[in-house]
Amino acid sequence: MHVEGDFWADGAVCVRGAFSPDEVAMARDAVDANLAELSPLAKRASGDDDGAFVEDFCSWQRVPAMERFIRESSAGRIAGELMGAHTVRLYHDHVLVKEPGTRQRTPWHQDQPYYNVAGRQNISMWCPVDPVARESTLEFVKGSHLGPWFMPRSFLDGQAKWFPDGALAELPHIDGNPEFDILGWALEPGDAVFFHMLTLHSAGGVAGPHRRRVLSVRFLGDDMVHAVRPWTTSPPFPGLTDELPDGVPLDHPLFPVLWEAA
Repeated sequence: MHVEGDFWADGAVCVRGAFSPDEVAMARDAVDANLAELSPLAKRASGDDDGAFVEDFCSWQRVPAMERFIRESSAGRIAGELMGAHTVRLYHDHVLVKEPGTRQRTPWHQDQPYYNVAGRQNISMWCPVDPVARESTLEFVKGSHLGPWFMPRSFLDGQAKWFPDGALAELPHIDGNPEFDILGWALEPGDAVFFHMLTLHSAGGVAGPHRRRVLSVRFLGDDMVHAVRPWTTSPPFPGLTDELPDGVPLDHPLFPVLWEAA
């Protein structure tokens, strides 16, 4: 395993050889099992005439292969070591599949404004089970996790379904802007990128005959707490506000501890 980059300085790193062939097979089984039985949260995030970009969330409790990867792979340990955390909890799983011919880019965004969590010590893993070319990979604005929160909007139609318009800064123009240093890596199965939930990121389309299946898992470190929102977060956690008050640690069966430092 080799880490390219500095997580806390850059907001994103590439971990080469993060997972063994057996662990990659576990991740592939998890993605394929999730695709075979999509949840009510699943959605198509591409236009009708543009391939297919399918997402699904929070499947670990109903897809045994997903739970197996999350609990048995080295993902939680790597997350904890990169964050410098003493305890790592699961936040949620997220499957992202772009079928061949999906031209649409995933627009620039941060993840944490869509969520119901607050705190600094968090990390997301993006683990492809297919080779990913540089032009199709996840890209990051280096150091953007240290800056402001930007307005979260729906990908296809740009609606402000979360924070009301004007509550947060609008996203600056990023593509081709020399003010921003863009990070991105071509990836092989076994490689993964890990990034902060406030790091601005985007991804290209998928050209040619190749699909791009990705398993993403989101992890919570020591200082993360529940942030009650007056709207439905993405993903939603219905009923959680009745069980966890605002500002308390996410000590709940939905967010099991996956790793603890020795």
